[in-house]
Amino acid sequence: MENVILTIHLILALLLIGVVLLQRSEGGGLGMGGGGGTMSARGAATALTKLTWIFAAAFIVTSITLTILATRGGEGGSVVDSAATTAPADAPATTAPATGGGLAGTDLTLPGTTTGAGDAPVTPQRADEPVAPATGN
Repeated sequence: MENVILTIHLILALLLIGVVLLQRSEGGGLGMGGGGGTMSARGAATALTKLTWIFAAAFIVTSITLTILATRGGEGGSVVDSAATTAPADAPATTAPATGGGLAGTDLTLPGTTTGAGDAPVTPQRADEPVAPATGN
């Protein structure tokens, strides 16, 4: 349902852009240089003006409908709330030790981490396991 309304919304946006670009330019900003036109009470509503109003009203209706559908499908919380609940609360933060400025031969592994063979990713040690002493070169 949401995809159908989104497709209609995008088509309406393109049609609205096309109809606005097809209209005759009045010369000044907001129709002030054209001797009345669509900004006055007596301005004749041309077919392009009527189409513009119809497309604009339909665009607003689809915008509101998409907003309602998006809020109904949500969990009711914000993105910040969901990110805070997924982070483990009891895991301590691991900080990198101060190194010698990136000198050659310096061991850059964090204490409590293990390295795999080859190109395997570095995995942190679990919080409930004891920290093994670091071995030097």
